[in-house]
Amino acid sequence: MSTLAPGPVTGADTTGDRARTALRRVVPRWAPAVVGVGFVATCLLLTGTPAADLARWSGYALLAVLLPGTLVYRALRRHPHTLVEDLAMGAAVGLVLELAGWAVFAAVGVPGWLWLWPLAVVVPFAAVPALRRHWRPTGYRPVPTGWAWSVTGVVVGFTLYLVESFLRVNPVLPTEEGQAQYIDLAFQLSLAGAATHQVPLQVPQVAGEPLHYHWFGFAHLAASSLVSGVDLPTVFFRLGVPALCALAVVLVAVVGWRITGRPYAGAAAAALMFTVGEFGFENGLRQLFGTQTTFIVWGSPSMTYSWVLLVPLLAVFGEIVGRARRVTVPPLGGGAWVLAAGFLAASTGAKASSVPVVLAALGLAAVVLTVGRRRLPRAVLAAVGLTLAAQLFATAVLFAFESHGVTVDPLSGLRGYVEPTADRPVLVTGLVWVAVCLAFLLNLQLRLAGALALLRLRRWRPEPVQVFLLGGAVAGPAAYLLVGHPGSSNQYFLRAGFAFGVILSAWGWAEVLDRAALSARGRRRLAGAAVGFAVLLTAYQLRFPATAAPEPGYAAVLPLLIWAGVLTLLAILVALYWPALVGRWPALAGAGGAVLLTGVLVAGAPGLVLDARAARTFPNGGAYAVVPMPASRVAAARWVYAASDPADVLATNVHCWTVVNGWCDARSFWLSGYAQRSVLVEGWAFAPRMVGRDGGPYAPFWDEARLRANDAAFTAPTAAGLAELRDRYGVRWLVVDRQVEPESPVLAELADLRYDTDRMAVYRLR
Repeated sequence: MSTLAPGPVTGADTTGDRARTALRRVVPRWAPAVVGVGFVATCLLLTGTPAADLARWSGYALLAVLLPGTLVYRALRRHPHTLVEDLAMGAAVGLVLELAGWAVFAAVGVPGWLWLWPLAVVVPFAAVPALRRHWRPTGYRPVPTGWAWSVTGVVVGFTLYLVESFLRVNPVLPTEEGQAQYIDLAFQLSLAGAATHQVPLQVPQVAGEPLHYHWFGFAHLAASSLVSGVDLPTVFFRLGVPALCALAVVLVAVVGWRITGRPYAGAAAAALMFTVGEFGFENGLRQLFGTQTTFIVWGSPSMTYSWVLLVPLLAVFGEIVGRARRVTVPPLGGGAWVLAAGFLAASTGAKASSVPVVLAALGLAAVVLTVGRRRLPRAVLAAVGLTLAAQLFATAVLFAFESHGVTVDPLSGLRGYVEPTADRPVLVTGLVWVAVCLAFLLNLQLRLAGALALLRLRRWRPEPVQVFLLGGAVAGPAAYLLVGHPGSSNQYFLRAGFAFGVILSAWGWAEVLDRAALSARGRRRLAGAAVGFAVLLTAYQLRFPATAAPEPGYAAVLPLLIWAGVLTLLAILVALYWPALVGRWPALAGAGGAVLLTGVLVAGAPGLVLDARAARTFPNGGAYAVVPMPASRVAAARWVYAASDPADVLATNVHCWTVVNGWCDARSFWLSGYAQRSVLVEGWAFAPRMVGRDGGPYAPFWDEARLRANDAAFTAPTAAGLAELRDRYGVRWLVVDRQVEPESPVLAELADLRYDTDRMAVYRLR
């Protein structure tokens, strides 16, 4: 019997070994990204997104946003850090460039050719030798595997929330007459529709009325539809929001890493922003203090779009203000100023709340640095000047000095919870105010508790970049408390401040964790305990939901305060027994602060789950105001979209969402939204000149002659009247809802009936 000796290693064997080794290196590196992207794509497909549309839109995102933006970002930053940072920051830069390209192509009247704009970047980077190196840069730092999977987990979790609260309950096009829809969505869709062929935008519901508003986010949605060829409602109700949210998650993670120098501080900041919700136990109300982070991302997609521009701006200004000591992330270099100008310019019209909060943060940094160093910080003052110029441009040009109903009204967001009465002693009223203010801080600011820990660790002498972040984190809620708005839009200052606060809070948590000096095993146990604590809190609230809303006033915040008291007692109990626990498990020594802060930060974790569950209880994902969106109306509007020219103006006999005691609630936006055309007079309540006026949405239309001419076309049409609509106002189509009021039989003799169902009719003027 003989044995076989191993033969020599062949070239094929060597090649196979190399391939397997390369595969073992590549798969772990790319697995988190593949899982994240694949999960989002799967959710979109399962909620009715056509596969062809998803493929076309993905091509747009890669070739018309990510590619040109990443090339420009690489050219502007000095040294590479990580590939994921280049891609995330590059995507944000791509959105800025897209906005400029959209404005040019729309202004010259060829928006359909917008798909050519990336060539303005790609061609120079391919043709100029000095720029070609940015196609394949080197020197990237590897991303920690735990960081990558943590960020992927946040993306997956938040996408699941969007599935339950937004995607599942909002079909791309309504399929039944009883479809309910959050009242703002059709209005926002109408802005995106207007942006497919207008610059600057006009109020879609009142043809010719200038739109002094933050509409850049809707221009992005329009551009993505124009470039990808995907129908705008599919972009709006499916693709746009999940993509912006996923990008925002990654940006918070990479910017948090860049500013703090700690990768896991960035991942924690992303979790605080998109996983931990408001602290508050079920009390029968959908929102406390008029705010709700999770709802905002789909109920107001312009907020999410503004975060995608604001978060990278924090990285840029954080560097200009002054990098923290011992941060090893490569500096951005001189290109930071170009990036700052671009992100500021785009932020001016992304959300009106962004630039003021940035300005306040820079102002505080300038004051503190001047006092502390006894000399003017020139770079910070230059940043203040640049930001002030951006704010002046927004105020004068974009908003034309319109207030949009925002007034100086201190504590207006809290006043409704106090309700002072004549028979209540002043002392009791004062105590109620204290309780309500405490509830406000707990409800909306608890996840920022790590900022206090950071300041304490730094002995209340923060570094310049920390002062900048603290300024933004404080300016947001301060603005909310200072001003008022009839629609609670002052809440958006809070949302802008969150972008600053979560990074500062995660930074504090990371330093507390470092002080605890936990082993790798100890950190895993802490993470497991945090998850377990969040699960217990969530399970309790799911098991014992509130059955009815409390009485108005301070009673609304009592459940929150009671549970805060219960959890505080629990923390005190654990603190009392902590020495015994340390004696039993010595590894806990020195970890008390880390355990306490982690528990505080995750106390709001049930919010996301409860908000998603509300989608099964409340109409349209728990939105606080819904309107009917009948399939018959939308079908007529889509027919008009296909049959009409973008410049055509429509007229309709529908102006009211509802009529109360003879008063018209003029929040009807379905026609302009789904037809993507301007309407002579639809619902006028959201026109900038109307917001904040007495009567709210019931305020009458300001141009009585126009409204009379519009309505007469349906109730008492004449050849002269229809000719005036056509020649003076540009009206080409009349859209009738017969359930509101049937049209006059004479109309069929004066105009051509082109679309006719039991409920809807569309006429074309001759």
